[in-house]
Amino acid sequence: MSKTRVLIVSQEMQPYTAASEIANIARKLPQYIQENGMEIRVLMPRFGTINERRHRLHEVVRLSGMNIIVDDDDYPLIIKVASLPEARMQVYFLDNEDFFKRKRIFTDADDQPFEDNPDRMVFFCKGVIETVKKFGWAPDVVFCNGWMTSLIPLYLKTAYKNEPLFQNAKVVYSIYNGSPEKTFSDTFMAKASINNLTEDDLSAYQNGKGVTLHHGAINFADALIQGSEQIEDDVKKALSDTDKPVLDYQGEEGFEAPIKEFFETLVTEEVEES
Repeated sequence: MSKTRVLIVSQEMQPYTAASEIANIARKLPQYIQENGMEIRVLMPRFGTINERRHRLHEVVRLSGMNIIVDDDDYPLIIKVASLPEARMQVYFLDNEDFFKRKRIFTDADDQPFEDNPDRMVFFCKGVIETVKKFGWAPDVVFCNGWMTSLIPLYLKTAYKNEPLFQNAKVVYSIYNGSPEKTFSDTFMAKASINNLTEDDLSAYQNGKGVTLHHGAINFADALIQGSEQIEDDVKKALSDTDKPVLDYQGEEGFEAPIKEFFETLVTEEVEES
């Protein structure tokens, strides 16, 4: 029997970014599930805070060279890779000078969110899917870790719904407390509307008052994980109201086995249904 393939897409990951709930899960989970019989690919942004020399990043020429369209502009996508020797694990980084060269991750020196965070998110989410297509590697589970990945469930279920590589993939979205969506402007929907998506396709990502990233991802994902112990009340209600599988908060330690089992259950159900 072939190994279950898990695509892990994370906005942060130790040791490349500072410690956080998201970075902690992104570092420990892939190593654990790989050591316990699953096949993985890990993708994240190549933020300018990441020291390429220290972490020995190098470009993967065969994967680079694509252009990603965001708001009618073309942006080159460069793919880099680094290895974590102690984990026997490779991490792929999506890079672009316009979006990721700066020496801060999501906020400026005054701790204000970057105005182009929506553009950076669209670039990253679409870039991830196009990169996996270049891999020619069909995942059984797509694990989206953090708000920056929240458009991937939408794209896989709409714009890329006929892409053979993702036909059988279960999309899992992990929800953490907070996101910069309150700073997103009215132009976000237009930016996110790739491949002729309509305003109706994106309606789950807005509530009449503004952008709601977690709600949109909940609507399109196949299953959800509560990554933070405390989350916003409206998001908590959306999780309790959904009929989709939900894995409750598992704590800062010991979460690896329950998440692996959660993935296995989703894949088993897919096989039984087919």
